[in-house]
Amino acid sequence: MNLSLYSAATGMEAQQLNLNTIANNLANVNTPGFKRSTIEFQDLLYQKPRNAGSDAGGGNQVPTGIEVGNGSRVAGTSKVFTQGQLTNTGERLDLAIQGDGFFEVQRPDGTVAYTRAGSFKLNSTGQVVTTDGMPVLSGFQNVPAGTTAINVAETGDVTYQTSAGSQTFRLTLSRFANPAGLASMGGNLYSETGSSGTAETGQPGVEGFGTVMQGYIETSNVNIVEEMVNLITAQRAYEVNSKSIQTSDEMLQNVNQLKR
Repeated sequence: MNLSLYSAATGMEAQQLNLNTIANNLANVNTPGFKRSTIEFQDLLYQKPRNAGSDAGGGNQVPTGIEVGNGSRVAGTSKVFTQGQLTNTGERLDLAIQGDGFFEVQRPDGTVAYTRAGSFKLNSTGQVVTTDGMPVLSGFQNVPAGTTAINVAETGDVTYQTSAGSQTFRLTLSRFANPAGLASMGGNLYSETGSSGTAETGQPGVEGFGTVMQGYIETSNVNIVEEMVNLITAQRAYEVNSKSIQTSDEMLQNVNQLKR
């Protein structure tokens, strides 16, 4: 059996998934709070006609064996939670997390999701919500009618100024032992998994939690130049694997044309 055909085919499939990942990163270069994904590869099982250290006769052992690989596969994709650049918007409910942490969001089915995209708004009842209208938890209180100012300190202390006085409370953030294990849900949301661990809640700026920056938005951490280089590398790897298939096919043609 000509293993090069199958090995090259697995390589092309793996590079196609690599290209899909890179394309998704580039598509979200302007998505607030987006974290780029990386793809990890593994080699497949090997055929071993002769094992290293096997008996060569006369009490001797062969120093090296014979191993023939069967290609590669994608082992997994993971999110890279490096800090994105903070962009000043001046909006009072635009909040960026500088450091470790997520905001809690309540989904329509009542479950909790987590986000780094802090472009928040108010609904008709004064509740702080995401751009999709989902309530933001994290200790937020409803904004009273007639509020003239909303001030958020880096430590998460929030003050609502109204004609009747002021109202003060403190925000909380959530973090995970393994944020790369969070499940991406779309809409700038992540959900907890067994791999991520359970959410740990704390106050901004305390015990390693990040701080909250009012009037800022965290942009995507996608580096366009880096992704373009990865794109070219993936394309070249795909082409090389396709060339292996062409070469293997030509060799098989030569075999088929042999005459006695």
